[in-house]
Amino acid sequence: METARSSDDDIEPTAREKDAATGDGDGDPAPPPRPGWRRWVMDTRPLRHRPFRRLWSSTTVTAVGSQLTAVAVPKQIYDITGSSAWVGYASFAGLLPLVVFALWGGVIADRIDRRTTMLVTNVGIAVTSLLFWAQSFAGLDSVAVLMVLLAAQQGFFGMNSPARSASVARLVPAAELPAATALQSTVAQTGMIIGPLLAGALIPVLGLPTLYLIDAVALCVTLWAVWKLPALPPLTEGAAGGGRRAGWRDVADGFRYIATHRILLMSFLADIIAMVFGMPRALFPQLAAHTYEPWGEGFALGLLFAAIPLGAVAGGLLSGTFSRARRHGLMVIAAVVSWGVAITGFGLSPNLWWAVAFLAFAGVADMVSMVFRGTILQSAATDDMRGRMQGVFTVVVAGGPRIADLLHGTAGSLLGARAAVVAGGVLVAVSTLGLAAAVPAFRRYTP
Repeated sequence: METARSSDDDIEPTAREKDAATGDGDGDPAPPPRPGWRRWVMDTRPLRHRPFRRLWSSTTVTAVGSQLTAVAVPKQIYDITGSSAWVGYASFAGLLPLVVFALWGGVIADRIDRRTTMLVTNVGIAVTSLLFWAQSFAGLDSVAVLMVLLAAQQGFFGMNSPARSASVARLVPAAELPAATALQSTVAQTGMIIGPLLAGALIPVLGLPTLYLIDAVALCVTLWAVWKLPALPPLTEGAAGGGRRAGWRDVADGFRYIATHRILLMSFLADIIAMVFGMPRALFPQLAAHTYEPWGEGFALGLLFAAIPLGAVAGGLLSGTFSRARRHGLMVIAAVVSWGVAITGFGLSPNLWWAVAFLAFAGVADMVSMVFRGTILQSAATDDMRGRMQGVFTVVVAGGPRIADLLHGTAGSLLGARAAVVAGGVLVAVSTLGLAAAVPAFRRYTP
């Protein structure tokens, strides 16, 4: 396997970590703020570093490709069964391995070379994509096969995600972490918009098997980009665990680490509050069918689902307006409170266009929150714990919206859709302000 190279940007990991600690990436001082309008748009300084540029380019390719499979699997299951319930069962079939392997994968990311972990897991994801293509091309029409493949793919993704996310702090200086997180998050959100639209356009023309095949080919590009990364072994001798196998005791150590580091704990709690109480996507179909029905149910539903990621992408493109902020804890608090206010405004909107506007504003707030929560995880955790922190982060991101679906669906049936949305938004804002008042160190936190 390829090891660290000697070009200016491919700095050996330990040196990179030292540079990150001082903000002197590649031995050069960070450039001054950009003049004029450029200070408002996305900060692309992290792309000057070749290793990060390779990691980011791999994310760019798979952000769209993975969404093709994300659309194709439920479509194929629905075509086979004619039941939305089976689509839901398949979603939960993928949740358990995602949670389990994200937590375990976080330990692996802290114990062995993260580049190796990404290579192995990307191969696993690519193989499952090829198997998705093979079963669809052969016309198996087996829901059981689809659910097994989905569970396997989510397991590989769960192991891949902590290693990928925890590597960022080793590839860019500390001062550029918010900008790097904004670049990664913007690409992911853009894929959530372009991927489904592209899938919808390609299914009638090329069919489902081709969508799986495109995703598999995209993953080959990812493998090449990861192969070209420098080695990313544990920086501390203790991180290797003294030859002991990674186990669930190490996962428990990660949770204990969170519990004893208030800044990390508060960043997770803020995200849980926002996602569990303030993600009303389960109510979008009901609102589209009743409250916004005059605009056309299908049209309204599409706009509601697209509004948050569109706002997030807009926030990412204009991330120069906030990515240089130093009060990271305060930025998280402000963003989550803004999310709660925006969701409340969405619930009070009788007009579809106001509803979309409030959801788009919520997307901007979500991008700000993602940027600074991600940066806090990278900067407040030591390198030997970053993998486990990213594993827990993956679980929160994956599990929070699913809990929100259950909570909002139940509340919508009891209170009505709009009342449930408003109650959730108010609860987010009030709970976050209470959290900020209870833990002053979080709102004062700077890296």
